[in-house]
Amino acid sequence: MRNPFLKIENLHVTIDDKEILKGLDLEVEAGKIHVIMGPNGAGKSTLANVLLGHPRYEITGGSIEFMGEDITELKPHERAKIGLFLSFQYPQEIAGITLENFLRTAKNSTGEEPMKVFAFQKFLKEKMKILEMKPEYAERYLNHGFSGGEKKKSEILQMLVLEPKLAILDETDSGLDIDAVRVVAKGVKEFHNSQNTILIITHHRSLLEHIEPDAVHFLIDGRIAKSGSKELIDQVEETGFMAYKV
Repeated sequence: MRNPFLKIENLHVTIDDKEILKGLDLEVEAGKIHVIMGPNGAGKSTLANVLLGHPRYEITGGSIEFMGEDITELKPHERAKIGLFLSFQYPQEIAGITLENFLRTAKNSTGEEPMKVFAFQKFLKEKMKILEMKPEYAERYLNHGFSGGEKKKSEILQMLVLEPKLAILDETDSGLDIDAVRVVAKGVKEFHNSQNTILIITHHRSLLEHIEPDAVHFLIDGRIAKSGSKELIDQVEETGFMAYKV
């Protein structure tokens, strides 16, 4: 693959002196949807956090390149500014900051021309409509008192507003009912185009019934054990992940 959008090479990562990623290699093209699947404890969420520079995780070997730039040592805010976004598996509640104020501040920190209040409110309502979110949710504190499904919609709303180049969705479909999965998938498809890339991290297929991936990778015991087309999703349901362990 020439000039991959995201290139992870021989990545070794530890947390609390325990090695989680053990020489992971992955290349992702621009404009594509890639899926990473694997059993619990395989290192999927570790990979997501490392890509955004979480300080608890120590990179002991390897490198991460994004759009041709080595970002292995960049801080989280630096990675966010160049277009990386992570939708959290467990979104945090933050009292005292409304969803609208949080998103407007974040949007105006991306380096683009700042949006004025009324222009942003119109822009935000359009994005909330996609996710079937009531307008009054914009005035509620960030995720405060939100249900699990509402928190996940809030994460996808952030993605739609910030318009990152690479969106990493960590178990976004976890714990969602059928209707919420459908709405989240709608938001993901609305966001995706030839100018951005999505990396979906999951261990089941509910979201993938609505979104067709370009490539599927199995992460097992800290390494990418198998890569291929979407047909791998059907295969693993018959064999289990351990059949692909290196």
